[in-house]
Amino acid sequence: MSSSSLGLLLRLVHQHWTQAVEAALDEAGYGDIRPPHANVFTFARPEGIQVSELTKLARVRKQTMTQAVEELERLGYVERRPDPTDRRGRLVFLTEKGQGVRPIAMAAGRRVDESWAALTSQQQMDDLRTALRRLLEQLQ
Repeated sequence: MSSSSLGLLLRLVHQHWTQAVEAALDEAGYGDIRPPHANVFTFARPEGIQVSELTKLARVRKQTMTQAVEELERLGYVERRPDPTDRRGRLVFLTEKGQGVRPIAMAAGRRVDESWAALTSQQQMDDLRTALRRLLEQLQ
């Protein structure tokens, strides 16, 4: 593994994090949520958000985001309503059921962070977070 590319390492670590969050959501009764749905929960706003804006924030194709929103709507996690500022637009809102997802996912993510810090150190985790944030800012 010492010669693995950074991309591979990031993907494998992300998969570990995602699996831990999925397990927590499943245990809490949200077993129908899939990884592509995370982009909706991450970027949804209380005042609603258009699919096109979700697409930009998540950096995914519009077709991918539209499919995730449609699936979550069928499952009762989101609803779409007319956009009062754009007659053609519709806004995506989390339903009451959907609002219950974020706290569970965030708590699971914190537990993963804590377990990784115990395996390395809190300083290394902070350094990694800072380095990734700086890199992302430069890439934008």
